Formats: sequence, structure tokens, C-alpha cells
Amino acid sequence: QVQLVESGGGLVPAGGSLRLSCAGSGRTFSSYAMGWFRQAPGKEREFVAAISWSGGSTYYADSVKGRFTISRDNAKNTVYLQMNRLKPEDTAVYYCAKSLSIWLRNSVREYDSWGQGTQVTVSS
Repeated sequence: QVQLVESGGGLVPAGGSLRLSCAGSGRTFSSYAMGWFRQAPGKEREFVAAISWSGGSTYYADSVKGRFTISRDNAKNTVYLQMNRLKPEDTAVYYCAKSLSIWLRNSVREYDSWGQGTQVTVSS
């Protein structure tokens, strides 16, 4: 069982940057593809980005492509989400999760072992 803890959220003005971290426990962390999702108030949880177990492949939602970068350091059991040129519509609770598949998926149903989330607020 992999346990995940997100950190790095906060309040930032539009155009600013944040880097989120997702620390995982367990010896098998590096065996899994990982994903970031977000959920704004009153909205469904939506896919943001995913990364393969090796870090060699990545996949982004169109809304964040070119602004966000997902990466991982398996030696540290950590996945990162670098968020640049933030917009007010990026405001949400951000979650990381472990993929159930070796493929990079964008569905919530394809992930488990969710973290508790970290709040990102972008002011206009």
C-alpha cells in the first residue's frame, strides 16, 4: 500500500508560480505511474497531469499544457508539479494519486491511494 502526502500549496497572484510535492511511502513507489488531479468548489475532480514510473513519459490536460510540468524523483519517492503562469481558474485543491495502470490515464477511476490534498489559491 502506498501512502501519499501533498505539500506546497498556498496563495499566489495571477502569473505566479508554485511547486507542489507528493511524498510517497513504500518500497514499490517507483513501480507506479502517478497523477495529479484538482478539485474546485462545486466541481468534479479533474485530471491535471500524469507521469510514467520512470519519468520518461508525461501527459497533460489541455488546460495546463505549456504551463505545468510534472516530474518525479524515485530516489526520494516524490512526484512534483511545477505550476507557472498561474491563473485564477487554477484555484483548487490539488491531489496526487497512484495509477492502477502502466498507461498514462486521465480518469479518476484509474487511480487509487489518494493523498489528502493541498490548497492552491490564485488571486486575480
